[in-house]
Amino acid sequence: MKVFKFAVLCTGSALAAGVQAQTTVTLSGIVDLAARQVSNQGVGSAKSLVSGSNATSRLIFSGREDLGTDLYAAFHLEHGLLADTGTQATADKFFDRRSTVSLGSKTWGELRLGRDFVAPYTNWSRYDPFAYVGAARTANLVSATPNGPIRAAFGSNANTTVRSDNLLQWLAPSGWGGFEGGLMLAASEGGAVASGQAKLAGARVGYDAKVWSLSAATATSQNSQTTAGKFKDTAIGGTVDLAPVRLSAAWREFKYDQAKQTLLLLGAVASFGQHEVKASWTKANMQGRVGATSIDANDASQIGLGYVYNLSKRTALYGTLARVSNDGAARFVITDGPAGMAGGGTSKGFEFGVRHRF
Repeated sequence: MKVFKFAVLCTGSALAAGVQAQTTVTLSGIVDLAARQVSNQGVGSAKSLVSGSNATSRLIFSGREDLGTDLYAAFHLEHGLLADTGTQATADKFFDRRSTVSLGSKTWGELRLGRDFVAPYTNWSRYDPFAYVGAARTANLVSATPNGPIRAAFGSNANTTVRSDNLLQWLAPSGWGGFEGGLMLAASEGGAVASGQAKLAGARVGYDAKVWSLSAATATSQNSQTTAGKFKDTAIGGTVDLAPVRLSAAWREFKYDQAKQTLLLLGAVASFGQHEVKASWTKANMQGRVGATSIDANDASQIGLGYVYNLSKRTALYGTLARVSNDGAARFVITDGPAGMAGGGTSKGFEFGVRHRF
């Protein structure tokens, strides 16, 4: 990624005279727009211009300072934007994607504070060929709209399936012979779920052998609405690189009170020079009940197929096809389609777009 970068050399004498530290501050980002059409059974179709279908449109400010003796300090501020309208992606948060400050060591890892991804999402999204975005994203089956554990624990409020505020993390260093992972804690600060506040604890561990990888993560969270216990989120996945094809498989489970949702993902990405072909199949299985309502029959599945043509290292053209099939009362849909589809319906969509990194 080509970035606008400037560096300054600064001399600090607070700890030791004559010690020189280098600070690098970077401005970078992505602008991604696609034309999409979604058809929902029984309610017609809708056409729209959407932001972030190959990679989320964003603006990033990041920096790192070498403190010497194996130490560094860093910050990362990431703003999600809707390129189709020029507005921010989250109304009540400007740096909604990430806002962290870090103190780290190449030997002992990194201590990171602030808003960031939760461990199960980090684990799950790396195995999604569509990186959790676009018409075929696995996020279509991670929704609070259908009756299930996510809706029961968070209602329509912000949830902890992707990010959490107020995180304190330790991340393992990259030089541990392929092992990776971390620990995280977040305080609710006495806030309500309507304000996006939740108490969270999580962990992730994995091993990357280059040609294959395996990792697992878990997190539990509580908020002002989870009176029946903790919301539990667990994800396990792995990859095998059979160049030029990379295969992935992942399992994720959300659980709250008597309701459980299990996701199974199978994916493949084939890369040939400037060309990239993606395919995924995702299954959502609902079990248990919310209150007196059984959700056992409300399952869904999704298939996705995509193609990316890289014009350069920064710019790409892409197209995606997706189909979501619901059972029972399930109403999972591809986003930006017409509202009002009945339970058990089918949602179909396709899109064509351009992504540019800077």
